[in-house]
Amino acid sequence: MRYSNEFKRKCVEMYRNGEWPDTPDHVKSTHDFREMIRRWARIEDNCGPEALNHTGHNKAWTPEKKLELVSLVLAGNSNQSVALEAGINPGILYTWVRKYKMFGYNGLVNKSQGRKSREPSMKKQVDETTRPLTESEYEELIRLRAENAYIKAENAVIKKEIALREEKEAALLKAKKQRSSKNSGKKDMN
Repeated sequence: MRYSNEFKRKCVEMYRNGEWPDTPDHVKSTHDFREMIRRWARIEDNCGPEALNHTGHNKAWTPEKKLELVSLVLAGNSNQSVALEAGINPGILYTWVRKYKMFGYNGLVNKSQGRKSREPSMKKQVDETTRPLTESEYEELIRLRAENAYIKAENAVIKKEIALREEKEAALLKAKKQRSSKNSGKKDMN
């Protein structure tokens, strides 16, 4: 559940005065609720009272900033303390560290998520700012297209040869079976 900024500040203020607010009905564990209040207090201490405000959207972290936080964890700082200083959930930081260990810097680069749309209107438009090809790149493109066409034609010829060979072998096998069936019929008559 999402708590209001006023409720969070009130809970943190009560915590600092040595009191605990009543646990809301939807929360199953009083212990978990009190841990959340302690986390709010630490976030407020590290990042200021604005850190508890809802921004209305998720903050986009650059790969460089993610790397900075991951390197702090890899240097020996605890995941929890680095996450509290940055004002993020420790689970997110744990995911970044895991991805960094698996894929390196590329694991920290944001990737588009979700299924691609079937609607043509939803597909990304070609970027108008793409740079034009240089003369050498254009020549290489022409050469590669010609080479690709040659390879496709070569493959078509090979496939045709294989199909003809298989047809010939099938015809020979059929003829051989017919001969053997005729020969076996003659032997039965004797």
